[in-house]
Amino acid sequence: MRLFRFGPSGGERPGVMLGSDRVDASAFGGDWDEAFFSGDGLARLAAWVGAEGPRAPRVPAGVRLGPAVARPSKLVCIGLNYRDHARETGAAVPLEPIIFLKASSALAGPDDYLARPVGSDKLDYEVELAVVIGRRAKNVTRQAAFEHVAGFALHNDYSERTFQKDRGGQWTKGKSADGFAPLGPWLVTPDEFAQFGAARIWLNVNGQPRQHSSTAEMIFDVPTLVSYVSQFMTLLPGDVLSTGTPAGVAMGGKPPVYLRDGDLVEYGIDGLGQARHRIG
Repeated sequence: MRLFRFGPSGGERPGVMLGSDRVDASAFGGDWDEAFFSGDGLARLAAWVGAEGPRAPRVPAGVRLGPAVARPSKLVCIGLNYRDHARETGAAVPLEPIIFLKASSALAGPDDYLARPVGSDKLDYEVELAVVIGRRAKNVTRQAAFEHVAGFALHNDYSERTFQKDRGGQWTKGKSADGFAPLGPWLVTPDEFAQFGAARIWLNVNGQPRQHSSTAEMIFDVPTLVSYVSQFMTLLPGDVLSTGTPAGVAMGGKPPVYLRDGDLVEYGIDGLGQARHRIG
C-alpha cells in the first residue's frame, strides 16, 4: 500500500492510494500515527480499502500533501552512511553508525515552501531513504529487524551547516529548523518496495544534478540500522529512521555551493516518488 496525508498544515487527513486514485481515508478513522501502527493498522486499513475504497471520496488534484506520517515521537538520523559521501568529505568510513536526532517539529510536506531560518547562510540538502517503524523495537536482532518495519518514505535531511559546524559542533541544532524534515509523498509498505537495498536516489538544484547514487552505496543496511539503533533507544511505532545521504551535498563541493533564496530543489527515490521545494 501507499499511504499519504493531505490538507493544510496542522489539519492533515489520512489518505491511501488505490491504483492511481488518491482515496480519502478519513472514514477509516484515526491518522497514520503511533496508535495506528501499534494497533495492527496496516492490516485493518487493507481490509477497509478492499471493502470501502472503491466508493470512498477521492482527493482532488492540487490538494497539498502533508508529511506521510503524523508527528512521530522522534526522528533518528544516520550520518556518513554512504561510501561515496564519506569519500567526498574525506572522512573515514565509520566503524559503527553515527546517530543524531532531528526534531519532529521539523516535519513538512513533500512540496512545501522551505523558509530559511534566521541566521542561515549555509543551507544544505541531503536526500535520504527513511524507514518508518511499525512495531516497538528494543534490542532487536538484525534477523528480526524487518518485523518492526512498517514501510519506507522519501526524506530530505535539510541542514544549516553554520548551526551544525560553527555553533558548537552539534548536529541536531543544524538539522531541526521548521521545514527541515519533509517526508513523503507516500509511506510505501515493504511489499511494494522490494528494491529498497538498490534503489536509484537523486537530487537536482535548479535542474542541475547534485546527488545521483544508489541505496546500494550504504555502509550499514536497513536491518543493521534498525537493530543497532534499538540498542540505544526504544523505537516506537510511527518513528522515522533516516538512513543517510549519498555524495553531492553542497558542503562537499570545492568550493561549496549552498542553497540560496529562489532555488528549486527536486529529488526522489525510484519507487518512493518525488518531492520539490522552493527556498526562501
